Amino acid sequence: MEIAVGKGFLVLTLSGSSFHGKSIRKTCASLKGFNWTSARKGHSLTPCTTLVQAHQRPTWLPGLDPPPHLDGTLAGDFGFDPLGLGEDPESLRWYVQAELVHARFAMAGVAGILLTDLLRVTGIRDLPVWYEAGATKFNFASTTTLLIIQLLLMGFVETKRYMDFLDPGSQAKPGSFFGLEAALEGLEPGYPGGPLLNPLGIGKDIKNAKDWKLKEIKNGRLAMVAMLGIFVQASVTHVGPIDNLIEHLSNPWHKTILQTIAASSS
Repeated sequence: MEIAVGKGFLVLTLSGSSFHGKSIRKTCASLKGFNWTSARKGHSLTPCTTLVQAHQRPTWLPGLDPPPHLDGTLAGDFGFDPLGLGEDPESLRWYVQAELVHARFAMAGVAGILLTDLLRVTGIRDLPVWYEAGATKFNFASTTTLLIIQLLLMGFVETKRYMDFLDPGSQAKPGSFFGLEAALEGLEPGYPGGPLLNPLGIGKDIKNAKDWKLKEIKNGRLAMVAMLGIFVQASVTHVGPIDNLIEHLSNPWHKTILQTIAASSS
């Protein structure tokens, strides 16, 4: 949006600067049919006006100009890169995919931890607390067998994802996955599609699904923060998140994070 002061002026941009998320451009103008240069002998009387161009894009810190490599085209881009990690375009492309994968794992992890902890605390199911679940023994297979199967399956999926990252669309070509390519066809790198991975057809037009992408990455970032909180909470209190919540609600003014940390350090 540009606002120009003056009436009947032909605006010519001469210089520019910016502050607090606004682009301020000083411009000089000449009135039609009037020779400003000859108005006074030996002087150039060129009237100047100021154009204010306000950026409508929100940033993580209001009033802060985002770095040039974060131009707002990425989903969830609020100009946050204090270390300049994304200045290299190829690195930025990789970081985008890495954040997306970690966000999805965090969302699945938080949901799984809260659900199983709720079932455990209410007595509906006899389940271990989440940080001890990995030591659980199963009758149908040994721990070694389960580990090998997980490594094979996860390794296969991650290899396919990495290959699609290097050559977008290559994993949807005929013959690349036993004739099942149509069922797993990706919409673009990081966004798998098809009836198996997108049965509801949400965001099918991935190029115009910016709102869906924004919602996903926002929830994913919140989940990553939540996972960090769950890790720290378990390390300090040695119980699950539902137990921590119940204890806090039993005495909200005296069972807080500050009292918990103080008690654990004493």
